[in-house]
Amino acid sequence: MRDLAGAAWPEVRERPPVLVPVGSTEQHGPHLPLNTDTVIARAVAERVADDLGASVSGASVPGASMPGAAGGPVLVAPAVAYGSSGEHAGFPGTISIGRDALELVLVETVRSLALWAGRIVFVNGHGGNAAALDAAVGRMRAEGHDAAWTGCGVPGGDAHAGFTETSVMLRLAPDLVRPSRAVAGDTRPIAELLPELVARGVRDVSPSGVLGDPAGASADRGREIVDAMVAAAVRRIRFGRADARGRLLDPGAAT
Repeated sequence: MRDLAGAAWPEVRERPPVLVPVGSTEQHGPHLPLNTDTVIARAVAERVADDLGASVSGASVPGASMPGAAGGPVLVAPAVAYGSSGEHAGFPGTISIGRDALELVLVETVRSLALWAGRIVFVNGHGGNAAALDAAVGRMRAEGHDAAWTGCGVPGGDAHAGFTETSVMLRLAPDLVRPSRAVAGDTRPIAELLPELVARGVRDVSPSGVLGDPAGASADRGREIVDAMVAAAVRRIRFGRADARGRLLDPGAAT
């Protein structure tokens, strides 16, 4: 079994690799649920665990970089459901624990897992968690722990609750999507929006909470996007290197 939460302790073998999904509880426009990032991080981690466990145990990937995976599954831990989401604080429903608290949660998660687990990789579904992950995982690597992290973003994806996330949620959890409530928000690229988001928060930039346009989103496109997320994460975990912050890079990427 790959689901750590559903295992009894004698079923957890020695030094298994563990993936830890990291999400958020924050507004995702009027049409997507507050747990969108957590749903995505968990689903990607589960697919990655299946792909890594099957490939390594089948000896089809020489030099695979999830040590300890041969002979058993890669485990998926319960998701960290609260993240650093202060930019969404203007919307009811958002729960943010902030950067410092999230960093501490991640640090103590690694220290606890390291008592019995092998390699630890966080799979992150919320961009606002990046600073805490960089700090926590970099610190853990400096302490000698085999820890790293990777995100669920895809090239060309819109910023928040637009076409990308709506398509993915139509694929993963269609019963949680309210298509009739979907509206377009600010469609500028995230690089252009970021200074305003940091200074003023999402609600002042987009009263609906949407940064992008969900029009045309579909489960079929969601399947393609999830496949791309999973393939990128598997590639980085198998063959990539981590930089000083613990971010897993694509093979051949400069540190």
